Amino acid sequence: MSAPTQYVYGFADGNREMADLLGGKGAGLAEMTRLGLPVPPGFTVTTEACKVYLTTGEEPPELGIEVARALAGLEQAMGRTLGQPDEPLLVSVRSGARFSMPGMMETILDIGLNDASVAGLAKASGQERFAWDSYRRLLQMFGRTVMGVDGELFEAAIAEHKAARSVTADHDLDAAELARLTEEFKALIRRETGEDFPQDPVEQLYRAIRAVFDSWNGERARVYRRREHIPDDLGTAVNIQAMVFGNLGADSGTGVAFTRDPATGARGRYGDYLPDAQGEDVVAGVRDAVPLDALKTLDPRSYDELGQHLRTLERHYHDLCDVEFTVERGRLWILQTRVGKRTAEAAFRIAHDLREERAITADEALARVDGTELTRLMFPRFDTRPTDVPVAHGVPASPGAAVGVVVFDSATAVRRAAAGEDTVLVRRETTPDDLPGMIAAQAVLTSRGGKTSHAAVVARGMGKVCVCGAESLTVDPVARQFTTSSGEVVREGDTVSVDGTAGTVHLGALPLTASEVGRALETGSAKSGPLTEAVLGALAHADSVRRLEVRANADTPEDAERARALGAQGIGLCRTEHMFLGERRALVEEMILARDDTAREQALAALLPLQRQDFTGILKAMDGLPVTIRLLDPPLHEFLPDRTELAVRIAGAERPDPHDRALLAAVERMHEENPMLGLRGVRLGLAVPGLVAMQVRAIAEAVVSRICDGGRPHAEIMVPLVGTVEELRLTRSEVERVLAEVVAETGQALDCPIGTMIELPRAALTAGRIAEAADFFSFGTNDLTQTTWGLSRDDAEASFFPLYLEKGIFAVSPFESLDQEGVGRLVEIAVEAGRAVNPRLQTGVCGEHGGDPESIHFFHRVGLDYVSCSPFRIPAARLEAGRAALTGTDVSDTR
Repeated sequence: MSAPTQYVYGFADGNREMADLLGGKGAGLAEMTRLGLPVPPGFTVTTEACKVYLTTGEEPPELGIEVARALAGLEQAMGRTLGQPDEPLLVSVRSGARFSMPGMMETILDIGLNDASVAGLAKASGQERFAWDSYRRLLQMFGRTVMGVDGELFEAAIAEHKAARSVTADHDLDAAELARLTEEFKALIRRETGEDFPQDPVEQLYRAIRAVFDSWNGERARVYRRREHIPDDLGTAVNIQAMVFGNLGADSGTGVAFTRDPATGARGRYGDYLPDAQGEDVVAGVRDAVPLDALKTLDPRSYDELGQHLRTLERHYHDLCDVEFTVERGRLWILQTRVGKRTAEAAFRIAHDLREERAITADEALARVDGTELTRLMFPRFDTRPTDVPVAHGVPASPGAAVGVVVFDSATAVRRAAAGEDTVLVRRETTPDDLPGMIAAQAVLTSRGGKTSHAAVVARGMGKVCVCGAESLTVDPVARQFTTSSGEVVREGDTVSVDGTAGTVHLGALPLTASEVGRALETGSAKSGPLTEAVLGALAHADSVRRLEVRANADTPEDAERARALGAQGIGLCRTEHMFLGERRALVEEMILARDDTAREQALAALLPLQRQDFTGILKAMDGLPVTIRLLDPPLHEFLPDRTELAVRIAGAERPDPHDRALLAAVERMHEENPMLGLRGVRLGLAVPGLVAMQVRAIAEAVVSRICDGGRPHAEIMVPLVGTVEELRLTRSEVERVLAEVVAETGQALDCPIGTMIELPRAALTAGRIAEAADFFSFGTNDLTQTTWGLSRDDAEASFFPLYLEKGIFAVSPFESLDQEGVGRLVEIAVEAGRAVNPRLQTGVCGEHGGDPESIHFFHRVGLDYVSCSPFRIPAARLEAGRAALTGTDVSDTR
């Protein structure tokens, strides 16, 4: 027979390993008690009790007995009883979840006060004002949190009393005024709830515990959990602790201290102190706190003792510690500790410094930083002020900060950039035709789309700042202006500031701060400050332990060079369709409009040297490293003009251009209801004679050219959108035929592996068959996610995704972080089946998930050989690949 569940633990009975049960706060209190620090005694009601309450609507039957027993022990330790009339024991009731959720759940202080004990508190403390202020605080907190009274009603009453006394601060109200205010609060509670404030201290305690349980499902707590990806089923613990008071006079106070600077990571104690105040006064900002160092003058003994405790805690936790403390009449009490939240800069510096101090190992230092933080450090940012209010919010699609004049089309962006102007390209949504303007602009802003829209994907690949889906903006490209939700009109040529990290848009030019880290990573500069040194140290260790290779998605020699500088070990996806845009588009149009084989062959022959030139440049930039080149993937109609634009142009012309008529006929002939699932990928190569042959010959001749120039090219040929092995076998036969021709013509041996993208569920489920004809698999997780979920990425992100995220159907968009349960399972099946047939099968991923930290850990676990991502995500991917390789090391975040 199993032992009965224990729902209450005294602080002396727990430890920091029990955070799942006691919550982070309760585990910290227990650990400090074990260390002998001056912690006010108390006990913790576990998260398990909360789960029972949330599931059944009632506390576990045993809970009342256990709380009563723990309360009796606390009363014995303190020598007073809860609410004792002559000298009352008062307690605080605080939430404490497994992960820190600051301010998201409830706290009730001064439990135990009532009409009788307030007089006892006044006599015992010798301060009548303090006693009435404490009772006022209890009524306000209890009334709002437990009894559901609108908190604004209490604030309004306080404001009236301050106005009547001609004072501006709460602490300027005297004892008599606070006594009157207390009576008013009691009447307010009675009027709003129909019941009196409970005078029984034990009833106060139990109702406060239930209120904290209920606050787990409060609106702000749910919103916070969704944003921080905290599971909804964890529940919160409740900590009941003897009250100590910082508002007993000049020799008392409260504060928050950090063992290092949480903003920069610099060594030394940091924090704030508020004399003659309670902890909630610091949070509420009712008075300005003084720097922690001021305590050295105000109370040297408490300052020195606090310093000793801070050193003890940092040595014990081997990390930055955040400590809340109270000084009660010269006696120091430690009320809470936790591993402190910190900025990205501080995270890297603290991890590096603790490693240098031999407090932690290199693996532990690596586990304490992450790719998201590194990405944040790589890009410029704004020095914003409180007055810098954004005019629009959107999806933070590509990080960084940029300032420029607004333009509304690609050609204008190119023209003004050539004249030396910084521009921001504003579109409702972008298309491949906008690529030149996106390259020229400093930032891209769209009113539609999400993190995986065309604008977002392309901007991230180029390292351009991008905000998508700013739906409050009405973009009018004809009038060349956009209008904000407040009615403000921004015209072409006006200056805006775009924050791709925060997803905000500001009018005018905000001051920019360059990224020391980004500059050092791109240029390899030896000059670096402490932050860059810390980042480079973390990356060096990650590179030394990771198994996964990190490649880049790059389509130009410039992108390839940038990717290599950032640490790429090759190119995992070179998209050939991007090479057909711009001036070359006319040649693609000729191929599409060709009336016979001869005309089509002539168009392909004109494209051949251009493709060969592109491939030669990319192979040169990645000399000695693999370059995976994907054959043409999109449907051909994407290279034709928009149907509506063509029709308008023809209708408005007196003598329509015959070429325009031919293009319109081609557009209508090639129209598909769902082109994503139509004639594209391998199907296109099989349906358009000569297309595959032209691309493969260009690749092969580029490889030969590089070999003749003394290079070491490693080209890999990838066939997209394969659904059956027969498609791959037919295409492979054509690829091998062309390679053999080039070998015969040049006398140069070629070794170009031939593989496929796995981006359809059928391909994943029949991967064993497909592996018979493939040298490698590359998972195209963008399309694999679309086809597995049965949705269109751009349409879904613009329509129901916000609803799904709000309702918790998605914790995060499956295009942002891999759906491991569904899409991930297909990846696992394909890897296992493919390697069962071909043990030497290389596997990687080239979708956007290749740069997502959580997804990288999954790809490591299922045994992929590499991830491939946008060039500017490479350092973060290297870091996460290293973290994924750590075994026996906690790589969880510091929530």
